[in-house]
Order: sequence, then C-alpha cells, then structure tokens
Amino acid sequence: MTDRLAVGAPTIDFARLFRVLPSPYMILDRDLRYVEVNDAYCTVLERRREDLIGAYLFDAFPDPGESGRRLKASLQRVLETGLTDSLPLIPYAIERPAARGGGFEMRYWSAVHAPLLDSSGRCQFVVQNTVDVTELQRLRTLAYGPGGEPAPGEKDILQRAQEVQAENQTLLRETQDLRQLFMQAPGFIAVIAGPELRFALANNAYQRLIGDRQIIGRPVGEALPEVVEQGFVALLHGVMERREPFVGQAMSVNLRRTPDAPLEERFVDFVFQPIVTPGGDVTGVFVEGSDVTDRVHAERQQKLLVDELNHRVKNSLATVQAIAHQTLRTAANPAAFQEAFESRLMALSKTHDLLTATNWRGAALRDVLLAELGPFGPNQYELEGPDVDLTPAEALAFGLVAHELATNAAKYGALSGADGCVSVEWATQDGRLALTWRERGGPQVATPTRRGFGSRLIERSLQGQLEGSAELEFAPGGLICRIELPLGVAKI
Repeated sequence: MTDRLAVGAPTIDFARLFRVLPSPYMILDRDLRYVEVNDAYCTVLERRREDLIGAYLFDAFPDPGESGRRLKASLQRVLETGLTDSLPLIPYAIERPAARGGGFEMRYWSAVHAPLLDSSGRCQFVVQNTVDVTELQRLRTLAYGPGGEPAPGEKDILQRAQEVQAENQTLLRETQDLRQLFMQAPGFIAVIAGPELRFALANNAYQRLIGDRQIIGRPVGEALPEVVEQGFVALLHGVMERREPFVGQAMSVNLRRTPDAPLEERFVDFVFQPIVTPGGDVTGVFVEGSDVTDRVHAERQQKLLVDELNHRVKNSLATVQAIAHQTLRTAANPAAFQEAFESRLMALSKTHDLLTATNWRGAALRDVLLAELGPFGPNQYELEGPDVDLTPAEALAFGLVAHELATNAAKYGALSGADGCVSVEWATQDGRLALTWRERGGPQVATPTRRGFGSRLIERSLQGQLEGSAELEFAPGGLICRIELPLGVAKI
C-alpha cells in the first residue's frame, strides 16, 4: 500500500494522517525498537521524535518492576501469535523533562497492541495505541468524602471499573492457559479461516508435521502447495460448502518436511470440522488429527510377517516331505533312514533358529546360506565367495530369499533328487554384493505360467530399504537367480 490513496480528485497522505492522529500511536520492530511515533505520542510522553526513533523501548522508558514485565509480555504475545493484545490498565512511571523539575511521575495507561504482518503472515511490527487514564485514577480520590467513603454514585462506578479490570486480568490468564494447551496438544490442530482458506492458528504438532514452515495468514494452497493436487484443498472447500465434517483414517499425504526436502509420505487420521457461527454462517474449518505413519508401517510389517509365517510353515512342511522322500530312497535300512532323517530335520530347525537370532544382530552371508542348504548334505551344494557380514535387515532378507530358493529346489529343482546340486558364488566390489544361485542335475526346468508368492517374495525382499534386486532365470538345465545388493544400506 502506498502513502497516498486517490479518492476522486484529492488524495490522502497516510504518513501525514498518522502524524496528526489525536490519539497517541507508536510502531515497534521485532527488537522492540521505535520505528515511528506520531505527534500525539510525543506530546503525551513529553519526548522528541528524533530522540525515540531507533531507541529500545525499555531504554527510553525503563521499568524493571511488574509494570515493565507486563508491558513486555503483552508485546511478545503479539510478536509470537500475530494477534492483538491489550492492557486495560497499567501503571507506568514516566520521566519528567528537566524543565519540569526532572524525576519520575506515576501515570496510568490503557494500551492496545496490534500486529502488522508481512507477506508470509509473520508479525513484523507492533502498533501501540495508548491512552493516558491518569485523570480517571485521580477522580477516584476526589470521589471520596471527608469520612473516607465514596460519594453516592461514584462508589458504584469505581467499584464496577475495578471489577471489570479484575475480570479482564482473569480472562487474559485463562486465554494464555488455553493457548498453551492448544500449542502443546499431542495431536496436530489448525484453524483455517475464510473462503480463501487462510491459516489462522496452528499448534506445535502441526508445525512439526509440515516442517515448521511459515503458514499463518497464508492460504493453504500457497503455504502447502504440494497438497493441492492431492485433493486436500478441494476437501476443505467441500466441508465449508456442505457444512459437514470430513473424517479421514490413515490417509496418505505427501509433504515436504523442510523447504528443500523431497516429498515424504505420511499417514494421518484427521477431522475437517466446519466452523459455524450462531447465525449459521460457515467461517472456516477446524483441523484436528494425529500422525499415524509409524502405526501404518507397523501394521503393514505385521501383515507381511503373518503372510510370510503362513507361507513359511507350508514351505517347511514341503521341505520336510522332500527330505523324507530323498532320505528314504538312499537309506540302506530303517535305522539309517532314521539317523539321516533326524539329522536333516535338526539342520532345518537350525535354519529357523538362525533367522530368528539374526533378525536384529546381523549374520555372515555364508552362515545364512548354510542354514538353508545344510539339511540337504554337503554333496548337494557348493559355496564360493569371500566373508561378507550382513546387517540385520540384509540377513533377514537373504534368509527369506535363500529359504524360498532352497524350498523351490527341494520341490521342483536340483535338490528334489540325489544327483542334483546347487552352487552359490558371490563377490563384492565398491560396496556392492553380486551373488549367483545356479542349479544343475535336477529335472528339466520350464518357465512357469504364473508367478507365485515365492517368486514375488524373492524379487521384492531385496527392494525397498535394501535398494537391491533379484532376477530369476528359468533355464532348461536349472534355475538361475542373480542378486545385486548395496551393502550397509539397510537400517534396523
């Protein structure tokens, strides 16, 4: 806005208007230093403008007592909240000029502090309008007669004034308490006002969710541009138009947690509640909810583990059947069958023990492979490669992959017969692992007509947080699985 506004032919000089306003006004910056004062302010404070501009308020008018603390607290509330704050009555001593004998004179004031916001909605300046009510306080003394009692009429007026002051102070404390509760609430809360959907309030949890961006006073689509195409602005307009709340459960929203960060998927439970006045007008939307991203991830992980457990039990039974069949074909007598079969079952049990133990402690790649291939006998597998230590997540993923490959080999591949063999070779270079699982000597392999759970699990187990890959080749001479993985990427 410019200093001059055309109104027909004449113009209004707002700078001059500010100076000649009959009520005292002053403007402070965020450091509580004078930016501007009008003539009435200089007159009532008996100071010169050039002595105030740039000065710190409490250097110009020091008061280390309760009145100074109340004044500073009011100004800070405006700077922090961007909302108007008032002091209905505050005693504040003013230094008298030397021409009037110097010293300090106790004066009583009523002040209103209003914010001037910048384009981002942040309070940049504070405007104070103050009224000298010292004479009203002196009238209180004049209202008392010789016996110390107020005259009729004045007593009621003064008593009511004192009651109003007390009520204002109580309301101020209650407002401050409510604001603290609002800001510290564990769930995220925001108030969006007007047809332009401007942020009016947002608590600490909401600020954490959106990366502590400056949003107060700005429209939702401008403050959080990434949510527009995701449909949330349309949802807010719909809530205002239909006058009905919208409830979202575990809804996905992609947000930038810092201004330059990539989009991050979060999941939220929330309610968009229309704000309706007693007259029936919808003035905005109240937003309340909680970030349930950790819960959603935990539920997904639990489902994956349950599905894997069910699948693993079926595969374990199939593996036991294959081991029993192979052992029965090669055993010379029942006693030999019992000994060989029991030893292989114990090795299979160790596979499960190793996977359980290495979920969070890590394991060697060779040990993970041996846990799955050990039950089939040393003549049916070959392992060649350097020592490689796997992180817990890598060990778990490789355990799943090795289990699926060994189970498939026992059902349909090289480990289903006595002459088959599985060779596993691996090498590392530049922090990456390259591993090849190759089967030979088993039944001829044909490409399956559909991909089962096991194939999908092998391919997907190394993706995601491991950033790896697995490729299956159904060669006629035996299955080949090629695995690549950047080591040390996975986190617990």
